[in-house]
Amino acid sequence: MARTIVIAWLVAGTLDIISAFVFAGMAGATPTRVLQFVASGPFGDGMYESAVGASLGLLTHFAIMLAMAAAYVAIAPNFSAVLRHPIVAGLLYGLLLWVIMYWIVRPLRWPELWPPEAYTGDSVSEIAWSVGNALFSHCILVGIPIAWITARSQRV
Repeated sequence: MARTIVIAWLVAGTLDIISAFVFAGMAGATPTRVLQFVASGPFGDGMYESAVGASLGLLTHFAIMLAMAAAYVAIAPNFSAVLRHPIVAGLLYGLLLWVIMYWIVRPLRWPELWPPEAYTGDSVSEIAWSVGNALFSHCILVGIPIAWITARSQRV
């Protein structure tokens, strides 16, 4: 189980952070700024000015990803359908992770990021782009790899 967690964690964590860098870069933000934003969640806004902000952001990102991977790997073997259908299970797990992160975790730290309020003044296409990017990352780059790696590890 530990090997599966480590592989799922590193694959999904790497894909997700690359995705964050690419989508943020398209909006004009640097990878350093992305990591400082991540670090500012648990450590406060001082991370934007801190020399260790980006490093703590990367550690925070991978700590969150470890929890996501470990939870799935621990629970999935109890549900044979999840192991038989890793693509569907991964999409659903990614959707669950998106709901948790965007409707609970982020708004607890940044109330202005509560999804309905976060998009005030944005056009429909801007909202679709933003939500689409987040869903793509959580479902395709996080949920499916974690589910696929877990299912493969259960086949002897």
